[in-house]
Amino acid sequence: MKQHSYEKESMTAAAAQRLAQEIAFGPVVFQVSRLMLKFGILQLLADKPGGCTQEEISATCGLSPYAAQVLLESSLTIGTVLLRDHRYLLAKAGWFLLNDRMAQVNMAFNHDVNYQGLFYLEEALKQGTPAGLKVFGDWSTIYEGLSSLPEQVQKSWFGFDHYYSDCSFDEALPIVFAHHPRTLLDVGGNTGRWATRCVQFDPTVEVTILDLPQQLELMREQTANVPEASRIHGHAANLLDADTAFPTGFDALWMSQFLDCFSEAEVTSILTRAARSMASHSRLYIMETFWDRQKYDTAAYCLTQISLYFTAMANGNSKMYHSDDMKRCVEAAGLKIEKIDDHLGMGHSIFTCRVEEGATPRLEEGVPSGLKREALQG
Repeated sequence: MKQHSYEKESMTAAAAQRLAQEIAFGPVVFQVSRLMLKFGILQLLADKPGGCTQEEISATCGLSPYAAQVLLESSLTIGTVLLRDHRYLLAKAGWFLLNDRMAQVNMAFNHDVNYQGLFYLEEALKQGTPAGLKVFGDWSTIYEGLSSLPEQVQKSWFGFDHYYSDCSFDEALPIVFAHHPRTLLDVGGNTGRWATRCVQFDPTVEVTILDLPQQLELMREQTANVPEASRIHGHAANLLDADTAFPTGFDALWMSQFLDCFSEAEVTSILTRAARSMASHSRLYIMETFWDRQKYDTAAYCLTQISLYFTAMANGNSKMYHSDDMKRCVEAAGLKIEKIDDHLGMGHSIFTCRVEEGATPRLEEGVPSGLKREALQG
């Protein structure tokens, strides 16, 4: 994706007017399209290349004539179905909703995790807190409450998280193990999916997951039946506490879809403490979906919208980062980027970082200009 594509107006006046109305009716468009999937209407049309009448759709999908009519007429103007000779057919956009796994994962995530909470986006932006999270519980961040979220919400949250991370693991493993680490610290390891892949990939590596205590409990449950789980260890820590030091003695440190969970000040604090724990031969691998390093504009669109989940629901102050912002944090922490690998899996990049020779950053030096130490503690 070329960033300069955002410098010029690309729409005609008519297209811009249409987009403005699509934005105004966005919640309606979303729910109608979700129900066209849930009620099986799009699947029915996919199975019937010759199309179906409104009456056939109503009868087959168990909907009243009225319900079928309003959904179909809305979808017709949305562009997910077509109408020819009084028969509805599946349009290209409807086909993608039905068959594109990414669209389905994103839709479930937005409906189950974000939809109600986004009503409080304005409050979240003004206060710098995840104001929408209160629809589920009284936690300061969503990560503290993950194990207590309703079952369907958990399913969609983990489905979203795993979809975007797991697809890059096959390409990431050779990059991380090119230097044959014997010990690896998986920072923010969640349910242990990356750690499991590591101990299965290399029969000698010992992996330690650094995460919140409640996340480590979930990890132990998920890895209980993994034969290699004896080489997966846990180290409980709250990395939002600026005084929490990293454990030492690791050849490799891994952060996958982790730093996007923190503000720039917090990212720099975390990276500074990571750098302090590293030996000269150690490498830190940061894997993120940087929105400016995507091949396609659609990917950048999705990622910049996902940022608002962090604003309203997750923590109130983080986002999907532009790579220049992350580079600034890396360098402020006394690290240097040795190599960048792009376009892994679903648009991931890996920064391979080492300690800058002679760098001994103090915590205050790791804070971007204008941010004080107190910001790291809140």
